[in-house]
Amino acid sequence: MEVGGPRRLGEHRSWPRSFADRLTTPLPGLRAYAKLARGGAFRPGPDGLRGIPDLPYEPAPLPDVAPGTACVTWAGHASWVVRTGGLTVLTDPVWSRRIIATPARMTPVGVRWEELPPVDAVVISHNHYDHLDAPTLRRLPRHTPLFVPAGLARWCRRRGFTRVTELDWWESAELGGVRFDFVPAHHWSKRTLIDTCRSLWGGWILTDTQSAEPRKTYFAGDTGYGHWFAEIGRRHPGIDLALLPIGAYEPRWWLGDVHTDPEEAVQACLDVGARRMAPMHWATFVLSAEPVTEPLHRVRAAWARAGLAREDLWDLPIGASRSW
Repeated sequence: MEVGGPRRLGEHRSWPRSFADRLTTPLPGLRAYAKLARGGAFRPGPDGLRGIPDLPYEPAPLPDVAPGTACVTWAGHASWVVRTGGLTVLTDPVWSRRIIATPARMTPVGVRWEELPPVDAVVISHNHYDHLDAPTLRRLPRHTPLFVPAGLARWCRRRGFTRVTELDWWESAELGGVRFDFVPAHHWSKRTLIDTCRSLWGGWILTDTQSAEPRKTYFAGDTGYGHWFAEIGRRHPGIDLALLPIGAYEPRWWLGDVHTDPEEAVQACLDVGARRMAPMHWATFVLSAEPVTEPLHRVRAAWARAGLAREDLWDLPIGASRSW
């Protein structure tokens, strides 16, 4: 559905009890869990883990950002430091060494917390533990503006945050010189045994609204491949940079509906019409069975097969930055 102008910041809203009707495909049932347990293929074998020392990690001081430009810095996994429109925005910030039910990080965080500039806002894609990390959020002043999916504000307010804006798909809000648009994703939500799909999931488009040539950054969050990418591109033309997930995709029968593989991520970039792509959601946590360095090799090959300019694939090491 088309919606009107920006929502009011910090608005208290009512939502349906469940967003299960937004699922692209039904969630796995008991048979799928039993198959996964029998196969045991939900982590790489020894050969797949040998590449850990080769994972790209090159932390560097955050560069200065000139007025009218934008800059992204990859902190690891789906955590980015996005500086645009005069604001510093964190995406799905996870600065913890480990998350629940997952081995410790393969690579350190690319940006030390103490080296961050003041954080003007945070965007959250959904409530899974590798994207919504309570210990990291506790490091923030409680007046930090949080932009979250529908149904997630209560969780944030219970933890003392006072400026929480929750949005439905295709809604937006504005802070300073940046417009925050919440867009669909092919995923789901769950944090406890009793809250499956009680909050929404999605991605964010951050638009510098004040520059002569507004910079537009698409943060896809966590998503499988599907029809939403073309619709996002139709409604939000002129995306400069798409931050897209390329890891946690094997076994495919288990994860194909909710995580893009590298080839699908490249196609998603084409679908949304983004000029550039920066891969994410790999090289940080062991969440699935593919060899740890495979996503990078596959995304580079897929980008070349698509005939796209090599300089527009921003395959950054963790800790690196790029401006435009």
